[in-house]
This record gives sequence, C-alpha cells and structure tokens, in this order.
Amino acid sequence: MNIFAEFNARIEKILKGFDLEGEGGAIDLSRVTVEPPRDPSHGDLATNAAMVLAKQAKTNPRALAERLAEALGGEPDVAAVDVAGPGFVNLRLDDEFWQKRLGEILDGGGDYGRSTIGAKRKVNVEYVSANPTGPMHVGHCRGAVVGDALANMLAFAGYDVTKEYYINDAGAQIDVVAQSVMLRYREALGEKIGEIPAGLYPGDYLVPVGQALAAEFGSKLLEMPSGDALGIVKDRTINAMMAMIRDDLAALNVHHDVFFSERSLHGGNGGAILSAINDLTLKGHVYKGKLPPPKGQLPDDWEDREQTLFKSTAVGDDIDRPLIKSDGAFTYFAADVAYMKDKYQRGFEELVFVLGADHGGYVKRLEALAKALAGDELEVTVLLCQLVKLLRDGEPVRMSKRAGEFVTLREVVDEVGRDAIRFMMLYRKSSEPLDFDFAKVTEKSKDNPVFYVQYASARCHSVFRQAQDQLGTDWIEPQAMKDASFRLTDEGELALIRKLVEYPRVVEQAAQAQEPHRLAFYLYDLASAFHGHWNRGTDNNDLRFVKVNDPELTRARLGMVQAVSNVLSSGLALVGADAPAEMR
Repeated sequence: MNIFAEFNARIEKILKGFDLEGEGGAIDLSRVTVEPPRDPSHGDLATNAAMVLAKQAKTNPRALAERLAEALGGEPDVAAVDVAGPGFVNLRLDDEFWQKRLGEILDGGGDYGRSTIGAKRKVNVEYVSANPTGPMHVGHCRGAVVGDALANMLAFAGYDVTKEYYINDAGAQIDVVAQSVMLRYREALGEKIGEIPAGLYPGDYLVPVGQALAAEFGSKLLEMPSGDALGIVKDRTINAMMAMIRDDLAALNVHHDVFFSERSLHGGNGGAILSAINDLTLKGHVYKGKLPPPKGQLPDDWEDREQTLFKSTAVGDDIDRPLIKSDGAFTYFAADVAYMKDKYQRGFEELVFVLGADHGGYVKRLEALAKALAGDELEVTVLLCQLVKLLRDGEPVRMSKRAGEFVTLREVVDEVGRDAIRFMMLYRKSSEPLDFDFAKVTEKSKDNPVFYVQYASARCHSVFRQAQDQLGTDWIEPQAMKDASFRLTDEGELALIRKLVEYPRVVEQAAQAQEPHRLAFYLYDLASAFHGHWNRGTDNNDLRFVKVNDPELTRARLGMVQAVSNVLSSGLALVGADAPAEMR
C-alpha cells in the first residue's frame, strides 16, 4: 500500500466536503501532494493542500490549513496534526498504524511495492543500440544500466514493457568493419597484412572473426567478386559482433526482449521506409525543397539541392529534416521514420530512448516525428546519459590493449563486478557527469554505496542465522512475527518501518519521472537507517534483535529485519544487482 496516496485520497475527500469553489466551479486538486516532511521531527506526513488551493479558493492559506488540520484530527490513525509556516499541514500517525504496516510488508514478500499505476500501458524502452562494430565499451555502460533499471521499474509499477535494442547494421560503418575483417581473413590465410590502414578498425577482437571465415571458406572468398565476398563477410561479421555484444551485456545482467535490425527496413528496396514516408506525405508533412546551410560544420546528409524533406518544424522541431537525397538515396533519418512507425504499429503508447549526451540533437526530431506519425497517441521521452570518467585512485584509466581505442565493458565488469557497476551507474542522476573510480567502488566502507547496501542485506541474513543458532527455527515463523509487531515501540524501530513504508511511493515516483537513480538513493538511505539501528543495539543490549528471554519481542524484531531484507532484495533486483546473504 502506498500510504501517501491513501492519505492524499483522504485529504481530497475532506476538501471536497468543504465545497470550495474557484473560478468556473470546483477547484483543481491535481497539485495537492502528500509526502514525508524534509525534517522528520515535523511529523510523518506533510501536505501542501492549503498552499496550492488558497488562491483558487480565494482564501487565506493559513486559515484553510487550520480548517483542514481540524478535520484531519478526527481521522483514524492520526495522532497529531499541526500547521507549519504559511500553511503546510503536518501529520503524525499513531504507533499502531506503523506496526500494522509491518505485516503488510511481510505479506507482500517480493511483491511488496509492486504497483498498478502503469495500468498495462505499453512502453518500449530502447537502450544501448550500439553499432555492431566491436565489443561494448564503457561509454555504452551507463545507458545500458539506466535503460535496463528503468525498464525493470516500469514493469514493477504496472507498465507493459518491452526492452529493445536497435541494431545499426546498415550504412557506411558496417562496410568499414567488413573491410577490416577481410584484412583479418587474409591474415588468417597466412598473408602479411602489416599495419591496419587508417580509417579501418584495428582492434584484435576482429582476429577471431577472420580466423572463423578462413576455417569456413578457405581461400574461396578471395576468388569471388569483391561485392559478393564482402556481402558474406558483412553477414558473418554482424553475427559475430552481436554475439559478442550480447555476451558483454549478459555479463552486466542486461537482457533485451527484442533485437531489431535496421537492415530489415531496407529490405525489398526500402519498402518499409517508403511506406513510412508515404504516410507522412498523406498527412501533409513531406515536401520537396532545399534546406539553408546550417551554422558551423555541415552534417553529412546536407546538400544544396532539392530533396524530399520532412516538415518537422510544423510539429516542434528546430529545422526540417531530409528524408530522400537528390540522388534518390535514403538519409539516416528516413530509417528512423520507418522504425518509429513500426513501433507505433506494434501498439506502443510510449517510446523511451536512452541515448548518450552527444545525441541531444535527436530529442526534438524524435518528438516531432511521433507527433507527425501519431498525433497525441504516441508519447516520446528521450533520456540523455552524460559521460562516465574512469579513474583509478583519482587518475584516468588507460585504454584497452585488446580494443586498441577504448576501455571495454567486459574489462570493467571483470575487475569490479556487475553489481558495483550497476549500482554506481545509478548513484547519480543520468543527466549529470559521473566519475567511476575503481578503488572507491571496491572499498569496503560506508563511502562505497553498493557495499553499504549489500552489507545491510548480509547483516539481515546474519541476524536470522544467529536467531536460528540460539533459538531454533520455530521462532522464525511469519505469522508469529506479524502478530508480535505491537511490541515494536522504540523510536528507532518505528523510524525503520517508516522508511520501509516509503518504498512503494519511491517505485511509483521513480517510474513516472523515469529517474531510476531515485531507487539507488532510497536503498542507500534504508541501509543507513538499518546500520544505524544495528549500531544502537551494539551499544544497548535492550535494543538487540535477538532477546532469548523475550520471545515475543524477538519475533517482532525478526519481522522487522525480514521486512528490511525483503525491500533490499526487491530494490536491488530492480537495480539489477544481488542481495547477498553474506559478504566475504
């Protein structure tokens, strides 16, 4: 249960009973919120209702707040209400309310916090979509984690989510990597190829691809017309690169539902692309014309000739976009048009694109394209992930020897583990730059967030091992733990339950705002609260979790520890990390 949503509903019911009227009739309650106060000493819940409604209702905020506070004072579960500042209303709930929430958390198990706010809305989350020209590098890492964690959270919040990878397997870069593999193929046949020419891919990761071609074809490719041979090499290379990419992503615990090939759009003489352009034409969004030269460096697809253009400025873009060049060739954007149409035809209501910060120019064109294709039926969100700087004790990390030009994702996973990468890639808002220090993320201290959170999980399990050793398994029984929850009266215990109760709200808000970093922050705060209470028990025997001479209190505290363990496990699973039973 999201108690913040529940009390929001209670407050709205009270306000409707006040018969407040604004201009044109009933007042708008959409801006009313209920949330935890910034200062816990102010209470358990706070609402801005009087502040946001007073102007509409033509009344004094403080007077409206006092009227609302009086009505809330008569509500079940409310122990105290007060008005703060110019009109905020703070509520304190009675201990029994929080004690009962513990039972709900235990009943929910791994599904506690799961929501239906998504109402099965079909959402496509596209992320990574790296060119199949080599192994994943660390530049792909942040978008992979952000996209995957966001998709997990959206699904947990009740959306119907598809995780998608767009394979950019058409265009000049595929020709270049195929030519690079041809060199490695000739090398595998015994030819001395010398230094890899500038403009081709020099990485050693292409050597096995060339060797596989030599094993399959012998010297036959050299005897074929170059175009035919290159076509075969392209196919084998794309398959090999995608197998490598899938393997790299799996090491990071990233798995997609759909891998969509750009080349499929170009099949049949580009039938899918022409169909999408025709759709835009029928809707009045395509014309023949010239584009003025852009300021600065000219893009590859600009030419001072008449072209087929998408009138994207009419639907919110900064400039119109070329679709078909003067020579009849499709632009890169033309394939994007067909791809978005395909997604729309698959029934998606919302498209989320997780892109690198260098793709900022895509935001308006994708939003405009959705508007032109589907009007208000298709929502587009573009999340831009800022760069990650790799450091080791504050010093920049050297480039990979295997890749030749970059640090590979697999190298980072092998050194620090997937959990550290996944958590730390979310431990800052994706729109902000991130420093990733190998030394810091493997440090066993409070300053290392992933260690601190996973250590809290391990500590929860250690409590149950201690209880089992001292008391046996009969004490660890879910119903008995729930029945004893009324014994939890220490302020630290109640504060921990309050933090647990925030979890459903965090999931819903992070999913709706499409900000998975909120979950990582919450997990750290929960771990901090648990470690803090653990330390109080170290200093005060009366607060220890296992009290052999008081079985009922022990059961209640074990229930609280189980609830912490459940939420940590659930949250870490959404992040894509493990909740360990012990740390070594």
